[in-house]
Amino acid sequence: MSKFALPALPYDYSALEPHIDTMTMNVHHKGHHQTYVNNLNGAIQGEHGGQFKGLSIENVQRNAVKAPDAIKTVVRNNGGGHYNHSLFWTLMAPTGSANSAPHGDLKQALEAEFGSVDEFKNKFNAAAAGRFGSGWAWLCMDRSGKLFICSTPNQDNPLMEGISEHVGIPILGLDVWEHAYYLKYQNRRPEYIAAWWNVVNWDKVVENYNHAKQQKTPVFDVPLA
Repeated sequence: MSKFALPALPYDYSALEPHIDTMTMNVHHKGHHQTYVNNLNGAIQGEHGGQFKGLSIENVQRNAVKAPDAIKTVVRNNGGGHYNHSLFWTLMAPTGSANSAPHGDLKQALEAEFGSVDEFKNKFNAAAAGRFGSGWAWLCMDRSGKLFICSTPNQDNPLMEGISEHVGIPILGLDVWEHAYYLKYQNRRPEYIAAWWNVVNWDKVVENYNHAKQQKTPVFDVPLA
């Protein structure tokens, strides 16, 4: 029976230096992300996971609220962890290897919704810095096509209808768990957030936006073992 597997990074562990350090990328990917994969597989392959067997990782998110009580928390936390991180790795790229700013229809939509790209970043930064404890900041599109910024606790994400306060298709997301930045930035989360913009893969974000306009979720590799 197929199980979820850890996706390979689309770049070397050192590729995001100096903004995100090599050791953090190693621990984050091979340690934390692998643990989410292992725990999710354990829940789905167990006696209570029947309804999740064969589902895509996207549909695990959409159905997390329906999980049996015995595995509900495990599926929510670790299914979310696997989805969020699989998306997150694609949203970054080595400096100079992708467009360094939003462009095309996405740029126009950000300006229309937030006034300017800089003001969008200010609001996104505030959501990321203001998330108490662990969680994520997101740029999403709702069912009407409107862009919005939100944050979610722990490994929740906006695909988790019935769980997340904010429901939509994620276009851009930032991990603000301490494990994403503590080795380099310690408690200086705003400094990490500011540095992260230097490695955002805007070409991928634009692709995600174009998919979202068709009410399609981001496309990324989620391998099976």
